[in-house]
Amino acid sequence: MGKIALAIHGGAGTILKSLMTPDLEREYRSGLEAALKIGWDILDKGGNALDCVEETVCSLEDFPLFNAGRGSVFTHEGKNEMDASIMDGKTLRAGAVAFVKNVRNPIRLSRLVMEKTDHVLLGGAGANQFALEMGVDMADDAYFFTEHRYEQLLRAREEGIVELDHTADEAEILSEPGAVATGQPVNGNKSIHPTKPLGTVGAVACDATGNLAAATSTGGMTNKKFGRIGDTPLIGSGTYAENATCAVSCTGYGEYFMLGVTAYDLAARMKYGNDDLATAARETIEHLTAIGGEGGLIAVDTRGNVVLPFNSEGMYRGSVSSSDFRIEIYKSEPPA
Repeated sequence: MGKIALAIHGGAGTILKSLMTPDLEREYRSGLEAALKIGWDILDKGGNALDCVEETVCSLEDFPLFNAGRGSVFTHEGKNEMDASIMDGKTLRAGAVAFVKNVRNPIRLSRLVMEKTDHVLLGGAGANQFALEMGVDMADDAYFFTEHRYEQLLRAREEGIVELDHTADEAEILSEPGAVATGQPVNGNKSIHPTKPLGTVGAVACDATGNLAAATSTGGMTNKKFGRIGDTPLIGSGTYAENATCAVSCTGYGEYFMLGVTAYDLAARMKYGNDDLATAARETIEHLTAIGGEGGLIAVDTRGNVVLPFNSEGMYRGSVSSSDFRIEIYKSEPPA
């Protein structure tokens, strides 16, 4: 039996302890912990990596504070458009969806694209039609409405900016009394603090047979227009898995992860440069920084080694193996 391992992220960005209330921090940590426990239970019982990352990301999509599934941000038109992808390191097969609407768990639809079609990526109305044909769980607009996301949209519209997730103003909004996981209105009179905000959720896993898998899901950018798509549904940019190297899930400013082909960049450094996982991950983040990108990634190899590097102020993250269970948020916490 090989060394099993699981890592997750819930987005990266301007995540400062000084802006986080104890209640809000507990909420975030509880969401990460619940997802880790679901995934670990699958691996610990001999389950495969693909099932593990799918179910783990479903848990993160169901948690309203993360920018994916139920907690997805709003477009300029006040809609929720979601992207997701999944990849099997054993077969190199992958599935992805872009700007789908009303799909409760986009990661499940991504797996169906991989297993039930000859394609890798489906988008828009076609992806939604495929969802209906596959009978995936759908939800009405009310399911995806969260007050703090709507406040973010109103602020972004007023300022005329497009934002990703995890900004200083998000912490400000969520820190209002009654804003955490209640759906109650919050004070909209505070000034916005546009920063470099980054969001997405993801999971990577190594199972007992040494097979790897990766999955990533996002609600995209607050106030986005023109059908913008980021790195999340693009294999090699936001998600990649290959048993010969590693499984990777990225979170950050998607345009730079696309320019850097970041997920595959890490795998290529291992495959062609013979770097170990930790070295390849460090060099990949250094390259991302050099081209102007901000964010982070999680990765695992077939030996169960895990890395969670990032260059932003924080990243919601966690990992579990037979000898370790950790959940971290801030930059100052010891690296996993």
